[in-house]
Amino acid sequence: MKLAGSPQLRPRHAIGGQSVTCVINGSARSNGASEAKQRVVELFRLRGREVNVVLAENGSDIPEIVRRAISERSTVVVAAGGDGTVNAVASVVLGSHAALGVLPLGTLNHFAKDLGIPMDLEEAVETVINGSTIHVDVGKVNESIFLNNSSLGLYPAIVRHREDIQKKGHGKWWAFAVATVQVLRRYQRLYVRWKIEGKPEVSEETPFVFIGNNQYEVCGLRIGKRDCVDAGKLWVYRAPQASRSSLLRLAIDAFRGKFDTRELATFATDTLSIRTQKNHVHVATDGEVQTMRGTLNYSILPKGLSVIVPQTRVSKPG
Repeated sequence: MKLAGSPQLRPRHAIGGQSVTCVINGSARSNGASEAKQRVVELFRLRGREVNVVLAENGSDIPEIVRRAISERSTVVVAAGGDGTVNAVASVVLGSHAALGVLPLGTLNHFAKDLGIPMDLEEAVETVINGSTIHVDVGKVNESIFLNNSSLGLYPAIVRHREDIQKKGHGKWWAFAVATVQVLRRYQRLYVRWKIEGKPEVSEETPFVFIGNNQYEVCGLRIGKRDCVDAGKLWVYRAPQASRSSLLRLAIDAFRGKFDTRELATFATDTLSIRTQKNHVHVATDGEVQTMRGTLNYSILPKGLSVIVPQTRVSKPG
């Protein structure tokens, strides 16, 4: 991970005098939330630290839990879960006196990986206790934030269909594969009108619009990796020329960890507004889908979020 400007680090060699709250999404880890809570408490105590671990019965409970923790002067709020859980915690930590810690207990953990946070739970706890604080950018669409990316079109449709298949008892990855094929067979292209400040509005058809919080590496490399998290830019990816067959190939390549940029049109911006022909649209933010109405107004909050990362993983530019 590289920082675009001079690294703004604040060493955290000890959190002994600080109040730490850890939020575990019990709905996301319904078969292991209690065990995860016990393990987290144990790992902190082995290092001479106390932590208040709270189980959220539903993801919708997380913001209120975090608000309460911050009002009670928690200076570190730890999100224990996947990208959706991290997003929910960060949405409240943003703009407060607290710093965000991450224990990656999810499936993909994109945010943690991009920041070099260890996937091993014990090492991740060590990071919370002895790491350094950096300031990372936060993307925003209307009133919702995203730490990784937001998208409309193809991906939200696949996620919604995958969730329906999972409700029938199928595993997440099998459901994702089936949903991808089924959605691609019948998916209609999205007609969008997008505009960036100071330039004319552009109309086009595209199967998806992908908005990254900073630039993603996609040229012959693994999709979903960012080298920089504080350059202060949204990166927008579309595929206006892609056919249905090429979309299937793109989906297979993405599943294999490859992505061919020849089908993609990209640009960077500070702000972006998007309109569609429908009065509502399904929008994914960090993998979670919600319905939004009217114009989608995207922006970026430069270095708006304080996050604890490993000291050894922060590299100076140059």
